[in-house]
Amino acid sequence: MMAIRKWLVNLTFSEKSIAPLVVFRVLFGIMMMLSTLRFISKGWVEELYIQPTYFFTYLGFDWVKPFDVMGMYILFSVLIASCVFISLGFLYRISTVVFFICFTYIELIDKTNYLNHYYFISLVGFLLIFLPANKSFSLDTYFKFTSKKKYVPAWTLHIIMFQLAVVYVFAGIAKLNYHWLFEAQPLINWLKHQTDLPVIGPLMKFEFTAYLFSWGGALFDLTIPFLLLNSRFRIPGYLLVVLFHGLTAVMFPIGVFPYVMIISTLIFFPESFHEKIIRSLRILFKTKNKKEVSSTPIKEGNKKNIQASLIALYIVVQMFVPMRYLLYDGDLFWTEQGYRFSWRVMLIEKVGYAQFFVHDPTTDNKKLINNRTYLTPQQEKMMATQPDMILQFAHHLRDTFKDTIIIENNGQKIKISEPKITAEVYVSLFNKGSRLFIDSDVNLSKIHRGFHDKDWILKNEN
Repeated sequence: MMAIRKWLVNLTFSEKSIAPLVVFRVLFGIMMMLSTLRFISKGWVEELYIQPTYFFTYLGFDWVKPFDVMGMYILFSVLIASCVFISLGFLYRISTVVFFICFTYIELIDKTNYLNHYYFISLVGFLLIFLPANKSFSLDTYFKFTSKKKYVPAWTLHIIMFQLAVVYVFAGIAKLNYHWLFEAQPLINWLKHQTDLPVIGPLMKFEFTAYLFSWGGALFDLTIPFLLLNSRFRIPGYLLVVLFHGLTAVMFPIGVFPYVMIISTLIFFPESFHEKIIRSLRILFKTKNKKEVSSTPIKEGNKKNIQASLIALYIVVQMFVPMRYLLYDGDLFWTEQGYRFSWRVMLIEKVGYAQFFVHDPTTDNKKLINNRTYLTPQQEKMMATQPDMILQFAHHLRDTFKDTIIIENNGQKIKISEPKITAEVYVSLFNKGSRLFIDSDVNLSKIHRGFHDKDWILKNEN
């Protein structure tokens, strides 16, 4: 037990060079600034947060609403400013808090826009709030807003490495399923559309290529953190990172995620590597390397115990969230219960078609709803395959048509006080034919949102 305790103390509270943390801060701030500018230039602020009239909020965050046009652009401008300040290490603590709040707020507006790398960025933004990444090579030290440090507690580096390892390892575990390994799905469907790629394009028409990518991708995700941790395999491991994410960036429209991972995994390199980068930056910007002091050792006692407890809590949460799907019945890829926030990247090809009906409970007269009246094409596409969004939209229709009069095409008037909402939803998984997805007789307006098992989802009979 003493040996384990000593190992844990060394892993968390031994002194490490601050250089990797500083380089991570600088590069992360630059990447987020460029990513946000790209987001604005693509017109996505208008398309995703201004044009829609309805938003699929997360459970417990229904209070998160988009601002008006001016407000949204101000929000994104503040986000860009916080990215610049983080990179420069200026008003760092305030800047990281602002970044985390702004970025996470934007992502909470509509879960239609959920991506794994957005979740990753929110987590990193949260961690940076508590990391002393501004204690060297920063405007905060230049203006003496904070003291300079040469060394920091080991956990401040290891917690980022842990978060990166979680992304990779759970992504690898998620690939250990029949569809991915033995059917090469969904890659076998996707790669055949990549035959126009230079050099490797002709290979994409062969099934062998899809199986090679499937098995190779699983092996890469499961092993890459350990390769990067090992000094003997770090450089070839990093070359694999560049190759893997470079290919995914070229072949699939997944935004900046590949570049974020290429940059972030540099933190696994030794402190000497990062110190060389900082020296090069000092020469470039003609800044002097003023005397830095060692970090103040964290003494045994309450502060150390509190930090260790919070680190342990964070680790437990990050281990639990991707595994929570085990609490639900049914095929995960079909029901998607516990699918979000579990690092399941590009694992399913799923399309659906949903028709909603508003009923008069007394006569059961019903009206077919045109989804496009309320949803954008992207929202409708995402909603049609995800049960929680189907239920949420049904509740929106219930609230919209409560105490209203509907005029049918034949001129008949239907007065509805407490509308009943049903839906006919057909879903195809891995392009294997459409099947009825939910019980079309269930009154969705009476079902409560929550984390409970959705027994109104039909079983996938495939």
